[in-house]
Amino acid sequence: MLDGVLQSNFCFILSPYPFVLKKIYTILLFFFPLLAYAQKQEVKVIDSLLHQLPAAKDDTNKVTLLNELAGAYHTVDPHEGIKYGTQALELAGDLGWQPGIADANNTLGLNYQYKSDYPTASQYDFAALKLFEELKDKRNEAKILRRIAIIYQYEKNNDKALEYNLKALKLYDETGDKQGLSATLSNIGIFYFFQQDYTKALEYDFKALKLCEELNMHEGIASNLQNIGDTYMHMRDYARSLVYAFKSLKLFEQFGDKYGIAIGLGNIGETYLAIAKDSLGKPAPDSLIPSGKAANLHKAIEYLTKSVTASKEIAQLDNIIEFSEYLSDAYELAGNYKAALASYKQYTLVNDSVYSATNSLKVKQSDHIHELELKDRDIQIAKLAIAKKRNERVFFIAGIGLLLVVIAIVLKNFNTLKKVNKLLSKEKKRSDDLLLNILPEEVADELKATGRAVAKNFEKVTVLFTDFVNFTDAGERMSPDQLIAELHTCFKAFDEIIDKYNIEKIKTIGDAYLAASGLPISDPLHAEKAVRAAIEINTYMCHRKEKMGNMTFEVRIGMHSGSVVAGIVGVKKFAYDIWGDTVNTASRMEENSEAGKINISQTTYDLVKDKFACTYRGEIIAKNKGQLKMYFVA
Repeated sequence: MLDGVLQSNFCFILSPYPFVLKKIYTILLFFFPLLAYAQKQEVKVIDSLLHQLPAAKDDTNKVTLLNELAGAYHTVDPHEGIKYGTQALELAGDLGWQPGIADANNTLGLNYQYKSDYPTASQYDFAALKLFEELKDKRNEAKILRRIAIIYQYEKNNDKALEYNLKALKLYDETGDKQGLSATLSNIGIFYFFQQDYTKALEYDFKALKLCEELNMHEGIASNLQNIGDTYMHMRDYARSLVYAFKSLKLFEQFGDKYGIAIGLGNIGETYLAIAKDSLGKPAPDSLIPSGKAANLHKAIEYLTKSVTASKEIAQLDNIIEFSEYLSDAYELAGNYKAALASYKQYTLVNDSVYSATNSLKVKQSDHIHELELKDRDIQIAKLAIAKKRNERVFFIAGIGLLLVVIAIVLKNFNTLKKVNKLLSKEKKRSDDLLLNILPEEVADELKATGRAVAKNFEKVTVLFTDFVNFTDAGERMSPDQLIAELHTCFKAFDEIIDKYNIEKIKTIGDAYLAASGLPISDPLHAEKAVRAAIEINTYMCHRKEKMGNMTFEVRIGMHSGSVVAGIVGVKKFAYDIWGDTVNTASRMEENSEAGKINISQTTYDLVKDKFACTYRGEIIAKNKGQLKMYFVA
């Protein structure tokens, strides 16, 4: 259903997060209902509104007309939607008409969100929310709350996403808006899915499904069935998963939704692959699941191949990435290594191109910043209104002839300046994005502001080291391609885990991984967060070992807390690094750990002993340190 600019932009913003694409599809169905049909209808509406615009006077009716144009354009051409929304905002500001200002901010937020410009979208959304609250317009307030929740979902700010979804849910309930209620219930189900609280996720999914059935919302029914099937798959209840997945696929096929069909085929293939890998799932009560690993792999390859083909037809890069990787796994398990390699190459090629585009699309605005920007924009609107009236008087006095000359000169200079500013902004953004990919944000800001970044001492930091046990032996079991691919998969998972706890990745050294909690911004919970991240890393590797056997590694982890010096080394290729005795001691803790164990020092133990069960395991002799006590985290 998604095409054009929206399609590519959404795949870029979603690709870094596992399972997001097929879950966010539910949000899109409710957020932009019946897109293909709506676009055709909106073209007719746009033609009608454009016909009325030249005769409209500068009054509230024209503000309404401009806002309707901006709203109609959002699925057709959001750039045009932004143009008319801006005109509506300026005219409503001149008239001092609050409902028009609120609607203009609403349509501008919608158009920017459709462009995937989430920072700008959230600015307008918060402005609209404030005005709708003042106007006591609960219906529009609920819609904005749900839109803001979606942005927080993209940010992976789960607490905020749930907070705003629950606020929207309350207002939809108060106003009796069942369609909005069903959409928000589904969003909350997605939230609990990402929290791996699958029971809660199903509770909200079934509530959303029931409302969609009452309202006869076919797309919503199909999407919720798809979500329910996906959740059952992650609960390893494969029979139920396939029942709901096939029901969903049938509905998407009935109304020709290529996007939903591609995801549905992929989900079914992924489920058959999971069955082939898992002998502990719940048994099938019917004939949907064939007997034997080979038969399920055959099914997996069949449906995953169809999904990748369908995704290519509609240029859905995230589908291609996710389901090509699963297809590679299926071919490998089936012993067809040539086909497995081809699918894996397809996965890496598309994933690398998409990954580089995601780094510049992170939304980082806080509520406080939104409020400041709101006030600043109100001031700017007032200044524009004053300047506009003054210029109108000058132009009138100067006469029509002089006006034409002035306009020609201004337009020429403005277009030149606009082009220069656009080029400068583009280059600045490119350099900023590159710098942020290398350095922590605070260090990058210091470097840009002063031209240098001073090394700093951090007194309270926890350093985390991981290392793969018998990595050299693994290299003998695997081909070079397999070894690098597995190393990449594991370190990518580590990156996602430490990012979740706001821990700074320092570097990888071969098969070792170094990170530090509590810098470059001090954090009183540095030790606790580091231990929690270590537990998740260890759990991930244990599960992966069960899944992959000798085709993956075992990890040992060590940690120590204390002071470090952190800063930039080098003058050509910047590298942010840490030094000090704390780093050396953490390395000793890792070296004296065991496979599948987390070994911490006495210092770290003293900071976390009230939070985690730990077992004393003796002492080691460290150079220039004497005897060091060690503990295993249970």
